Amino acid sequence: MFTITTNSPEQTSLLGEKIANLIQDNLIICLEGDLGAGKTLFTQSLCKALKVKEIVTSPTFNLMNVYEGKKRIYHFDLYRLEQPEDLEEIGFYEYTDVEDEVVLIEWPDRFFAYMPEDYLHLKIERGDNEQKRIITINLEGQKYKNIYEELKHCGNISD
Repeated sequence: MFTITTNSPEQTSLLGEKIANLIQDNLIICLEGDLGAGKTLFTQSLCKALKVKEIVTSPTFNLMNVYEGKKRIYHFDLYRLEQPEDLEEIGFYEYTDVEDEVVLIEWPDRFFAYMPEDYLHLKIERGDNEQKRIITINLEGQKYKNIYEELKHCGNISD
């Protein structure tokens, strides 16, 4: 586990772009953070770097949005789900068993025990001012170890 500090929304966006550029075949990212922490901003920049043309929004009411770019991106918001069985009902496990796609999962902390075996976990927290974000990155499983190791060398993101 390590942390990356960003000091502006632009720097948080750069992290999303950097991760997008590191994706070889597929990637699952769990995004944890309070409302307004920057999960959607991160997702928008990652999708932009993957050449998604449509407007990227949080799927709070849809539960999942699908975007097409260099890769297909499944963007989940688990906030409104109440029990683990709800994951099965929305087809969560089918979408997270991916080969050449990207899965972004907001509010994974509601169901950590039911997340895929391999993923990057990004916890985004507000810093000591409105612009600053402390992003803790943890690797679950070994599948994305190369991306995790690359990100370790980022330190703080600069414009």
